[in-house]
Amino acid sequence: TQRSSPRSRHRTRAPSARGAADTASTMATPIAARRLQRELAALAREPVPHIVARPLEDNILEWHYVIAAAADTPYAGGHYHGRLRFPADYPLRPPAVLMLTPSGRFKTNRRLCLSMSDFHPESWNPMWSVATILTGLYSFMLEDAPTLGSVDATAAQRRELAARSLAFNVRDDQFRRLFPELVAEHDARREA
Repeated sequence: TQRSSPRSRHRTRAPSARGAADTASTMATPIAARRLQRELAALAREPVPHIVARPLEDNILEWHYVIAAAADTPYAGGHYHGRLRFPADYPLRPPAVLMLTPSGRFKTNRRLCLSMSDFHPESWNPMWSVATILTGLYSFMLEDAPTLGSVDATAAQRRELAARSLAFNVRDDQFRRLFPELVAEHDARREA
C-alpha cells in the first residue's frame, strides 16, 4: 500500500474543478500542522479542566471542543460543543471560535468576538495555544460582559439549556464521532 505524506493527511477533500486555490484553503502549512500536533499531544498529557478538544481526523485545521461546565456555575451539568477553525498559517494568525450548543451566553454557529479569536488579530499572541484559547473562552463564558456573538439569558434559562445540552449535541454526527464517551454518558442517563 502507498503511504500518505504528512502534508496529504491534512487535506479535507480532493482537489475540485475549481482548482488549486480551493485546495490551498484546506491545507495546513507544515509549521501549522506540526504546531497543532504538538498542542494535541500537550492536551493529552495535561488536559484542560472541564474541556476536551480534538481535531477532525482529516483536517488538523478544524478542532471541536466540549466544555463540561463546573457545578458552581449557571451552566452546571451542561456540555457545550463548539468549533475552532484555524487559519492555514496558524500560529501567526488566530482561529475563528464558534459555539454550536445553545448556552444562553453565545449565539450558536456564529464566530465569537474574543481577544483570542480572528475578530482581533491585532491582539493575537502566537504563543497562545488551543489550551489557552479554550481556557479563555470558558472564563469569558462565565462572565456577563457583552460581545459580538453573545446573548442575554437568565440563570434559570441557562440551567434549562444546560439540562438539554447533551441531548442536543448527540443529534450531531460530528459530535457523535469525536466524543463517543459523551454519547455513552447520554445513553446511560437515558437508560437510568
